[in-house]
Amino acid sequence: MNYAAREFGSLIGMKGFSETLLKNHFTLYQGYITNTNKLTDLLTRMLKDGKTSTPEYAELKRRLGFEFNGMRLHEYYFENLGGKTSLGKSPALAKRLADAFGSQDAWLKDFKAVGSMRGIGWAILYQDAMTGSLFNQWINEHETGHLAGCKPLLVMDVFEHAFMTDYGLKRADYIEAFFNNVNWEAVTTRLG
Repeated sequence: MNYAAREFGSLIGMKGFSETLLKNHFTLYQGYITNTNKLTDLLTRMLKDGKTSTPEYAELKRRLGFEFNGMRLHEYYFENLGGKTSLGKSPALAKRLADAFGSQDAWLKDFKAVGSMRGIGWAILYQDAMTGSLFNQWINEHETGHLAGCKPLLVMDVFEHAFMTDYGLKRADYIEAFFNNVNWEAVTTRLG
């Protein structure tokens, strides 16, 4: 199976995100798709050729997690942008966040704290599929730190490419712009 880039051009013109930043980000996303497809093809050939016990196979298999998650996390990220309404317009999600964190403000404070941590990666609001519990989690790179059995609800990219073009080192300003553009309807549809 080959993956294809999804279209997120409707985000161009979104307040707080320049066209240059978004187009560069879309190009980066395309690179993850290209590499996911290349790795999938290589691994399929190596399996067919009986080369599964080679160091090359092992390294390519490990790399697939990075490329695939880079592709998929960007899709979640772009999908949950472009909104123009407040969290209050999504009462089911707002209630669940308040129940889980004590208040919506407490959840937001925790999520922003996760997104502001030093390093590169992702800040993700997860829902545990077994219990329905909500967690804010830091993800290193793309493949390290995911909570097994949990579904991403809100995904925020905090790699430098997501904000440096527009905000330089002011990550907090980027996080504010991100929250001014969250598509809460998309986030709510992910809620189980």
